[in-house]
Amino acid sequence: MFDKLKSVQERYDEISESLMNPEIVSDQEKYKNLMKEHKNLTPLIEKYTEYNKAKSDEAEAKELLSGGGLDKDFREMVEEEHTDAKARIETLTEEIKILLLPRDPDDDKNVIIEIRGGAGGDEAALFAGVLTRMYSMYAESKRWKVEMVSANETELGGYKEVSFMIEGENAYSRFKYESGVHRVQRVPETETQGRIHTSTVTVAVLPEVEEVEVDINPSDLQIDTYRAGGAGGQHVNKTESAIRITHMPSGLVVECQDERSQHKNKDKAMKVLRSRLYEQMLATQHEAIASDRRAQVGTGDRSERIRTYNYPQGRMTDHRIGLTLYKLDAILNGDLDETFDSIATYFKAEMLKESNM
Repeated sequence: MFDKLKSVQERYDEISESLMNPEIVSDQEKYKNLMKEHKNLTPLIEKYTEYNKAKSDEAEAKELLSGGGLDKDFREMVEEEHTDAKARIETLTEEIKILLLPRDPDDDKNVIIEIRGGAGGDEAALFAGVLTRMYSMYAESKRWKVEMVSANETELGGYKEVSFMIEGENAYSRFKYESGVHRVQRVPETETQGRIHTSTVTVAVLPEVEEVEVDINPSDLQIDTYRAGGAGGQHVNKTESAIRITHMPSGLVVECQDERSQHKNKDKAMKVLRSRLYEQMLATQHEAIASDRRAQVGTGDRSERIRTYNYPQGRMTDHRIGLTLYKLDAILNGDLDETFDSIATYFKAEMLKESNM
């Protein structure tokens, strides 16, 4: 581990020096890439610096204690410093191990989120709308951009399915663990006897990918245009600006009707298609983790779930990590940092176990 840390420190120093070179600064692409690498390495280097300081403090205290001749009060103070330094070393060692784990290359990408109503009919569609609002409010709290891609609305104001893009720094790293079945338990407004109903929605989280990462042959695409429609068949506009793209080899179909411009809708639809094809490519490479897209989101059956939102008890429970928070209103209003941080920490710890570091 420490050999790796030394090489990381050398690389960090090398980048820091390069960033002051006028030739590098004038090359925007190279400068941008180095700045990104520098930023990614900074948290690890900061922890390593803290670790070295703790090691130095421990050695200094140990030397004083072994020398003897200390009066009682001073000795107690040095012993306390020695104990504190050892505790810091243990904590920092674990934090450094996590930071040394291979970084997900998709973490800093924008994200596409697709939500579909599962079991529960209209109630599931309404909750799909609640989750769309929750994720959008979280993104807005980070000053990230939210763009609707497509939406199949219901008469009651929910979504049978909805797809939207979130553009922001490290957006995928925050949302990537949201894929799966989300279960809601609440009394629907239409329920006259006050009975609690259980419904589900499925969430799929895709990193936005660049054209260079996925090669799409234009001849493999069937592109259709149609008029964008709203709930109840009401036309959003009178022109055929909505786009449906079918990728023949995979059978994937993507629609976009949010923009009035056919060109913009096509551009958004292609982004979603690239992301879905990229996900399929990764699924093939990592079949043990996820063999295909359905493995990510499940069937939508009530028994399959990663999280439950219980309205009567005001709680949210993430079943993967055993996290329960009694602040459902705040969570549904986009207060997701505690949830996201806990889940990321759990999965990083699991990766650490598997790496035998």
